[in-house]
Amino acid sequence: MIILGIDPGTTRIGFGVIESAKNHLTVLDYGIISTPGKDRSLDYKLISEGLSKLIAAYKPERAGVEKLFFSKNLKTVMSVSEARGVIMLTLANHGIPIMEPAPQQVKQAVSAYGSAGKAQVERMVRLILKIQGTIKPDDAADALAIAICAANNNIY
Repeated sequence: MIILGIDPGTTRIGFGVIESAKNHLTVLDYGIISTPGKDRSLDYKLISEGLSKLIAAYKPERAGVEKLFFSKNLKTVMSVSEARGVIMLTLANHGIPIMEPAPQQVKQAVSAYGSAGKAQVERMVRLILKIQGTIKPDDAADALAIAICAANNNIY
């Protein structure tokens, strides 16, 4: 089964594509979908097009899109929420079931500790997926963690 993990953002959307077969996870691809951030309508178009290309290339059977958690910056909340809406619609238009884990669930899935830091999550993702070297950027490491969480969750 191919799983797509997505870490929503404003100008950088992290993605991670993994394959789950016989209780073994393998990384297929990871990176970011970038947008200029100057024209929201163009950004939305680029997000949808970039995500659609990934879907066409890997044909994921499920996706994980992290729920948003913000406590301070309302302007950022709105921008990320809008991008997340584009992501959710694009996945729905392709008929891909979506899991929406909270950040704490994702951390728990990869590190067994819901308050793990970014470095610990990235290290555990590398161990689980047998990736040599640091995963850059952080958005991609987070997206791979989301994909792992989705792979290990059968609620769809």
